[in-house]
Amino acid sequence: MAEQVFTNMTNGGPISVYVKDGKIVRIRPLQVPEEELKPWVIEAGGKRYSPPKAFRLAPPGHAERNRFEPHNRILYPLKRVDFDPNGERNPQNRGKSDYVRISWDEALNIVSGEIKRLTDAYGGSSITGMTSSHHNWGIVGYKMGPFSRFMNMLNYTPILDNPDSWEGWHWGATHTYGFQWRLGMPEQFDLLEDALKNTEMIVFWSNDPDTTRGTYSGQESAIWRVWLKEKGIKTVFIDPFYNYTAAAMDGTWLPPRPGSDTALAMAIAYVWITEDLYDKEYVAEKTIGFEEFRQYILGESDNGFVKTPEWAEAESGIPARKIRALAREWAAKRTCLSSGCRGGQGSACRTAYGTEWARMMVLLQAMQGLGKPGVSIWGTTMGAPADSNTWFPGYAEPRGQMGKSNIAKIKLSLQNKTKQRLFRLTLPEAIMTGKEDFWGDGFCGQTLDQQFIHNVYPMEGHSTVKMFYRYGGSFMGTMSDTNKWVKMYQSDKLEFVVNQDCWYGSEAKFADIILPACTNLERNDLGEWAACGGYTTNAHIGNNYRVIVREQKCIEPLGESKADYEIFTLLADRLGMKELYTEGNNEDDWARLFFESSDIAKDISWEEFDKRGYYIIPVPDKYESTPGMRWYAEGRECDTPDTGNSKRGTEKAKELGTYSGKIEFAAESLRQNMPDDMERPIVPHFIPSWEGYFSEAHDKYQLQIIMPHPRFSFHTHYDNHTPWLNEIALHRVEKEGYYWWPVRINPVDAKARNVIDGDIVELYNDRGSVLCIAQVTERVPAGVLHSYGCSAKYDPLVPGQPGSTDKAGCVNLLTASKLLSKHAAGMTPNSCLCELRKWEDLRNG
Repeated sequence: MAEQVFTNMTNGGPISVYVKDGKIVRIRPLQVPEEELKPWVIEAGGKRYSPPKAFRLAPPGHAERNRFEPHNRILYPLKRVDFDPNGERNPQNRGKSDYVRISWDEALNIVSGEIKRLTDAYGGSSITGMTSSHHNWGIVGYKMGPFSRFMNMLNYTPILDNPDSWEGWHWGATHTYGFQWRLGMPEQFDLLEDALKNTEMIVFWSNDPDTTRGTYSGQESAIWRVWLKEKGIKTVFIDPFYNYTAAAMDGTWLPPRPGSDTALAMAIAYVWITEDLYDKEYVAEKTIGFEEFRQYILGESDNGFVKTPEWAEAESGIPARKIRALAREWAAKRTCLSSGCRGGQGSACRTAYGTEWARMMVLLQAMQGLGKPGVSIWGTTMGAPADSNTWFPGYAEPRGQMGKSNIAKIKLSLQNKTKQRLFRLTLPEAIMTGKEDFWGDGFCGQTLDQQFIHNVYPMEGHSTVKMFYRYGGSFMGTMSDTNKWVKMYQSDKLEFVVNQDCWYGSEAKFADIILPACTNLERNDLGEWAACGGYTTNAHIGNNYRVIVREQKCIEPLGESKADYEIFTLLADRLGMKELYTEGNNEDDWARLFFESSDIAKDISWEEFDKRGYYIIPVPDKYESTPGMRWYAEGRECDTPDTGNSKRGTEKAKELGTYSGKIEFAAESLRQNMPDDMERPIVPHFIPSWEGYFSEAHDKYQLQIIMPHPRFSFHTHYDNHTPWLNEIALHRVEKEGYYWWPVRINPVDAKARNVIDGDIVELYNDRGSVLCIAQVTERVPAGVLHSYGCSAKYDPLVPGQPGSTDKAGCVNLLTASKLLSKHAAGMTPNSCLCELRKWEDLRNG
């Protein structure tokens, strides 16, 4: 059979898939005729900047062929050997027992039977379910499509997500400048052009854009940072790890102790206030509450405690002279603050009281005239010229939160009648104790007031949950204090657990029934590169081209795996709900409905799109740049494509999303709703971490470990499923026939513990124990460890035993369950103390 070429989309970018004799033989970045790629041009400083005529995938995207192969795929329905739905269920053996292959009929009958049994006895609220943070690409098959639709049909108890990449921005920065509809992320529109034309210095604070890549945008923005370096723009990197972007750009490195970033920011503000180095006119006209902030910084309202560089040096380890030098140069130059891959995010926002750091990032730039030419909050991964007015749905749209009238007509989300909610970070506590309370509404992206909702579980008139439908993912590697997840799975409070996934992830082995799903290469779908939709709109500006792809089925599903939509359709049929679930549509019908609801349907027919496999939305010939926040700095109505702003087109169109409509040094939303909360106070405060350098626990555990997002995998996608990645020594390292997860340690700390490069070491504290391979490097300061927090493999020495030492690098076993603060329900993996010792020493007694 002749070789066939199909189009598809991945988390790492668009691809061409080459198939021969029913097998995928290679995958390349999407191949299109060069004449179809019409790159934009930015003219700045007498030079013309234009991207290459090609698509740049993220590292894992190049390994896509290896990921779908059968080495770690779930190929058949499985039942735990000691689980009998009509007899002994043995929940205590989840994670320990083996599995036996069963037929699809038996598996579907058991799952549908359990759903019917529990809903008849307790109602739909007795069932809960949860997806991973990310999924295989595609609008129809994405986690917010078939899963949400099916579970809503059952009137289940939803588990609200925490914004795990931007905690401090969501719970803190929103109260300072709004953008709650973006979960605290600032506008990034056209900031590449602004930087090339106007910026003189960039401060990268807790940001490694060459690693995080704007989440889904491949390596598209890498060339931008080459241009910035060539222009001679000075760069400063504030990060406990000398990260990959810092190494490439050769910037000045300032490594603060983890958790001390807020103190460093306040010392910079102190220099600006005392040396008259801030934009007083902007502060007077565009902000409120500055006097309260000034009094706090100068110690006039804090028992005389002045936030000097000398004070910050004691907290952060950064010399006071360097803090002063940075503050003065920052104020003297048109400076961009790059505090996370999308402007926001960054590891510092996932520390104890990370709200205060995120608020300070906004306030520092406000003091320098945020939105004026060259003065921005820009992650350097978003902001390319693009036609953002042509609308195409993102993967979040099937949840039913679209504003477009033409798509709102489609019944995309059955309404869930259950009001009870659970929260992802506290799910184990809720299951095991039967009660829990938390603040906020998960992703609080509609109003600031959502953050002040108090949820109590169980809600009156609702059942506690008794069934858990786990839909992909490996939270052993990404959530906090994950030994508690082992305990949760083994609780008899969970009468039934089903796991539906493509791969044997960390949690599959804790299920009673495992259902094999196929990948996006084995079914049809469609989607736009990087387009999330929902609360992450306009993510296409992280790409050099807007690309819509028809995800074409490349091969038949491996083994007996099925598309998620088919699995839920078969379950719905057994429950007598098939017509309600499908509305008579198959996957291709839904795909066409989405396509025809979009703006591109007027430019290309469905038949042509289906055949050619892609459509590239061109940049208008007369493109008009609208840099993020420029409208606000100049006192104009919002003119960016940020359609989530509810004040657009109203008499308040010149305002931000805060209560006052201005940047708030003293947050009115906090003053009016939680005025006595001293963990998220009205004016940002520096609050020492409950687990940090100066905490009592440091006497016992003297190493602070940070766990940023990974470089070569994507969260827990690709790791453990893609052996090719194991060949990258910065991802995993082979020793004694096993691929170990690296931990980076300073030579001083390594010598003190008799550890050399390549040793297997144990990281441990009171919460857990993890084995890693030591990489001794001066890229972390003494007292700090660095290990990416996304191992997709959980491999305890004693399977199913909570607290057993994990071999595979799930460092989140070490992290604390404690949240950002009492009323800010975010995770804090980067406030973690541990110790390290050579594993060989323990094995030898």
